[in-house]
Amino acid sequence: MKRILIANRGEIAVRIIRSARESGYHAAAVYADQDADSLHVQLADDAVALHGTTPAQSYLDQQKLLAAAREVDADAIHPGYGFLSENADFARAVIDAGLTWIGPRPETIESLGNKVTARALAVKVGAPLVPGTDGPVAGAEEIRRFVAEHGLPVAIKAAHGGGGRGMRIVREEAEIEDAFASAVREAESAFGRGECFVERFLDRPRHVEAQVLADTQGNVVVIGTRDCSLQRRNQKLVEEAPAPFLSKDQRAEIHRSARAICAEAGYIGAGTVEYLLSPGQGEQPGLLSFLEVNTRLQVEHPVTEETSGVDLVAEQLRIAEGQPLRFTEDPPSRGHSVEFRLNAEEPAHGFLPTPGPVELFAAPTGPGIRVDTGVRSGDEISGAFDSMLAKLVVTGPDRATTLRRAQMALAEMRIEGLPTVLPFHRQVLEAEDFLAAEGAESFRVHTRWIETEFEAAYGESMAESEHLAAALRHREQRMRRTTVEIDGRAVSLGLPGALLNLLNAGGSQATSPDDDAAATTPGQTAPGAVVSKLAGSLVSFAVQDGAEVAAGDPIAVVEAMKMESTVAAPRGGRFHREDLAPGAALQAGQVLGSIE
Repeated sequence: MKRILIANRGEIAVRIIRSARESGYHAAAVYADQDADSLHVQLADDAVALHGTTPAQSYLDQQKLLAAAREVDADAIHPGYGFLSENADFARAVIDAGLTWIGPRPETIESLGNKVTARALAVKVGAPLVPGTDGPVAGAEEIRRFVAEHGLPVAIKAAHGGGGRGMRIVREEAEIEDAFASAVREAESAFGRGECFVERFLDRPRHVEAQVLADTQGNVVVIGTRDCSLQRRNQKLVEEAPAPFLSKDQRAEIHRSARAICAEAGYIGAGTVEYLLSPGQGEQPGLLSFLEVNTRLQVEHPVTEETSGVDLVAEQLRIAEGQPLRFTEDPPSRGHSVEFRLNAEEPAHGFLPTPGPVELFAAPTGPGIRVDTGVRSGDEISGAFDSMLAKLVVTGPDRATTLRRAQMALAEMRIEGLPTVLPFHRQVLEAEDFLAAEGAESFRVHTRWIETEFEAAYGESMAESEHLAAALRHREQRMRRTTVEIDGRAVSLGLPGALLNLLNAGGSQATSPDDDAAATTPGQTAPGAVVSKLAGSLVSFAVQDGAEVAAGDPIAVVEAMKMESTVAAPRGGRFHREDLAPGAALQAGQVLGSIE
C-alpha cells in the first residue's frame, strides 16, 4: 500500500490521515458539498468531491467512493467508523476493484456484523448470552410471541449496524409495533438495511467491551477493556479504559470469550466485542452477556490507545499490509483514561441535535490531555451527519487523578455558537454514582442511568446552564463585536447584529429598522403550537389532521443527524397539521401544527 483513500469525514478522517501520513502513506480524502472546507479535506494530500449533501448522495454512495479511489490512484481504502465501515458488499467491491480493504474480510463482516449469526458463533465458543431470536423478525406479532415466552423488557436491534442506531427498548407490550417500525426506519437510514432481531434486555446493565486486534498469521490479542455505560438513546457519551470495578473472573472471561469469538470467525484487523453486565446482588456477581461485535474501529478507541501505548490505526495499516502484530500476548494496561464525546446537542432538552455554526472552538491544554476533532472555529455543523464535534480524552496514572484532570479540562473547554453536551459532562463529574469514591459498590451507573437517575438530580441545573447559554447567544446575535481600522489603529466596536450582517454583505440585504426591537426570546411560540425543537426532516405524523390528542401524546417523528426524535403534544385538544409531507426539511423551532 502506498496511497490510501479515507471513505469518511470529520474527526475519524482526520485521525486516520494523521496515522497514515506518520506511517509514510499518501492520504486522500472525499467530501460532501458542505464539507468542502473541512479540516479533513485540508489535511489530506488529495481530496475528491462526492457532489451530494446527504449520506446517501455522498459517503454511502459506493460507486462514487470507488471512482474517487481511481481518480487519486489509491491502492487501499480505509472506511473509518459508521457509514460503510461494516458493509460487506462495499468491502467486497473494494477488493474486486483490486484495492486493499483495511478491515476484516467481507465474509467476516457478514457473520459478525450480522448480530444474529454473531450470536450463533458466540454460542459455539461458549460465550455468555441472554435469550434472543434465531434470526430477524418479520413483524410485531413475532415480537409479541417472543415476549410471551421470555417477558419484558426486550431490545429490538438492527441486525446490520451498531452505535445504538436502529435499536429500541420495549418495556410495555403496547410499544412493540411503533418501536419495531421506528427501529427498521432508522436502520435503513443509517445502514441501508432494515432487518431487526429481538433479545431479552438486561435492566440497568453496564456496557463493557474488549478491544481486539488480529493479524493474517492467526494471532488474536485483546488490547484492553472499556466501560461505555454512560449513554443516551443507546449512543455512548463517556467511555473509559480499562473498564473499572470488574472482578478478576469477569475480566478474564471477557478476554477469553472475545478472543475465542474472533479466532473462530477468522478475524483480521481491529474489532470490538461488546457485553452487558447486570448488577450484582450481594455476594452474587453480575450476569455477563455477549452483545455484539463491531467489525471496525470504535469511536472510543483513543482511551485504549492511551492505556496500552498501541496506535490502533497504525496497527490496522500494518495488518492490511500482511505484517504480523508487534506482540502476541495481551498487553498490560497502564494508568486510566476517560473520553468525553463533545456533541452538538442540548442535554437540557433530551439531547436534541443542534446543528449550526461553531463560532469558537478552544481546546484545553495540560498533562494527559488529548483532543481528537474535525472542526475549528468558524465551521458549520450540518444536520445531515453525526452530531459529534470532537472527543476530549483525559489520561492519568489512576482513575481518581484522571477524573480530577478531566474536571479542570472540561472547565477550560470552550465551544461557542451552538449548544453542546459540555454542561452534561461537567455535571457527570460531580455525580457520586460515577465518581465512585468508595469503590465498586458506589459505582452505580448503567446504560439508562442518564434517563432514570441523572436527569432527575441534575436536569434543572443543566437547564439553567443551557438557558444562560441561549441568552448569551441571543445577546450576541443582537449586539456583536467587530474590529475596524480607524486612522491606522485597530478598534473593537460593538454593533447590532443586523447592521454588522449588512456591512459584511456589502449592502446586499435590506433590514427593517425595527428588526432588533421585534426580536423574540429563543423558544417563544404561540400557545398550543406543536414545534420541532431541532432542524432535520419530517419522518411522519403520528396523528391525523383534526384528531383529538392528550398532553404528551406523540404528534410527529423528526429525524436529525441520523437519529429519530418524537415530538409530543404540549397540551390536550384538537390537532391541526401544517401542510407538511414526510421528508420535508425542518428548521429548529418550525411549527408542525397547533392544538386548540
